[in-house]
Amino acid sequence: MSEDGFAGWVAEFEGERTRREHLAQPQRQRGANLPATVCRSLQKFQVGEDGDGRNLIGKADQAGDPHYTAAVRLFVDEERNHARLLARLLETAGVATLTGHWSDRIFMRVRRLLGLRLELMVLMTAELIAVEYYRDLRDGIADPLTREVSARILRDEQRHIPFHTRRLRGSITELPAVLRPSAVAGWRLLLLAAALFVAVDHGPALHSLRASRTGFVLGVMRASAPVAAGLLGPVGTPGAAAAHRAPA
Repeated sequence: MSEDGFAGWVAEFEGERTRREHLAQPQRQRGANLPATVCRSLQKFQVGEDGDGRNLIGKADQAGDPHYTAAVRLFVDEERNHARLLARLLETAGVATLTGHWSDRIFMRVRRLLGLRLELMVLMTAELIAVEYYRDLRDGIADPLTREVSARILRDEQRHIPFHTRRLRGSITELPAVLRPSAVAGWRLLLLAAALFVAVDHGPALHSLRASRTGFVLGVMRASAPVAAGLLGPVGTPGAAAAHRAPA
């Protein structure tokens, strides 16, 4: 992906949209057989995916890069598609979606506190947690439909991390050099706190997926190390390149 702007990311997201339009929908005829703990967990994640993105789009507009704004709109569309996939999965399993959840409301309020930099730090936190969660779901569930849905979402979330890294790195370089390591360290502390919360809140589901709370937190923090290096490294450094490679 080119580092000289976000036109390449617009093409990336548009290409994914075209691929998605030609991709067959997950087969729901056989139904979905999910443990109750996983259903309750998926209900919360579905709420988190189901947002209109207006606040993020507004901040992207203020950043003054039309290509970045266009890419953000396409990113939001992908997140809405995740919400749709999860809603249909829950419906197939005979489980209703939630109209809201207190944890998502707190997440949204934190995102909206300040400017684009904090918004992206919180979003990056959510993306790294989502990658670990959907990987555990894909690898730990026997139900074929759930495996397919989680694999599709996981693929998108892995792509989102370098997208947010690209813009957040630019925002962090606007800080005085002496403050940049502290900003990234603060973000990793936020990530650790969020990962611990999710591990506890979704612990029964993780247990059903043969995953552990400790393993979940360690997986999230391990994945954040190359991202942190990319946020601090100038364009073209090995750390920046590492942030663009997401594990399968």
